[in-house]
Amino acid sequence: MKFEHGYALIVGVGQSAYSAWSLPVTVKDAKVLVSVLTDPSLCAYPASDDHMRLLVDEGATRANIRHGLEWLAQCAKADREATVVVYFSGHGWTASKSGGYYLIPHDVNPFDIPASALSRVEFTGLLRGIDARRFLVFLDTCHAGGMATAKDDAALSLPQPFIQAGFPKDLARDLAQGQGRAVFASSRGDERSWVRRDRSMSIYTYHLVEALQGAGNRSGDTVVRLSNLVTHLSLTVPESARELGGARQTPFYDWSTEDFAVALVRGGKGLPAEGWQEPAAGEQFAPSAYTATLTGSGAIAQDDSVAAGAGGIAIGRVGGDLSLGGKPNNQGDNDDAA
Repeated sequence: MKFEHGYALIVGVGQSAYSAWSLPVTVKDAKVLVSVLTDPSLCAYPASDDHMRLLVDEGATRANIRHGLEWLAQCAKADREATVVVYFSGHGWTASKSGGYYLIPHDVNPFDIPASALSRVEFTGLLRGIDARRFLVFLDTCHAGGMATAKDDAALSLPQPFIQAGFPKDLARDLAQGQGRAVFASSRGDERSWVRRDRSMSIYTYHLVEALQGAGNRSGDTVVRLSNLVTHLSLTVPESARELGGARQTPFYDWSTEDFAVALVRGGKGLPAEGWQEPAAGEQFAPSAYTATLTGSGAIAQDDSVAAGAGGIAIGRVGGDLSLGGKPNNQGDNDDAA
């Protein structure tokens, strides 16, 4: 069984042309995510480059990211039943004077970020051009010192007009506007996105991959829905961050649509009676064979509360920022933190 209408653009910037800004772990995140999405015994997305594209290292240029988003727009136009996923893992920075937010590609010019990075306006415009019935965006970004470990906590040196600022909540809400759209961000406010102690993956994407394997589902479920992702990420990401010397990382969600399916559970077979079981050490996320298109020269190698989604769909016990129907529930947090 295939999740035959699934399409995805997965970006892990990894090696930056300006080496001081490189984030190698983002490549690991991207490759594992593609592997799980295209595994026929897991999410079961079609593995061909008509459905799945991966951009890492030298391939994750601004032009290639643009082309990838334009490709998804074409896919959504040709397949009116499309479920589209965009995933970006890398740096996201804010211009101190204008407040403009920028996603940093491989080929960024450190002396001219506005002209070489992917601006909020440009990124939003490209996403709005993707007229998919179901559309999910994952942004595993952080401020300049992010993607650090508890031991490796030094901030990067940014050009003068740019500051260390978290992913803007209003950008997530802007991106989520429209029917069938959802935006998930790895952290909020001035929080950082953290890496596991073994540096194998970022905390957020590690738990996202667990959720895509059914960790937030119940026995008998055959599909992974938005609510299943929220349930698992909200419980696990903050806890994993706290284990890194008391760090804070709170996932943010915004969607104004039905609780749609984003993948199959175990190839559509569903979870067994005992439910999801965490893989044994060393067996997590073993890559399976897949075909993907890589453009460029890179290598493919707490607030515990109960929320309800549209139509009263139970989501479960979640923590952090959750927005449904365009009305954010900040659970006591100060919006100024964004």
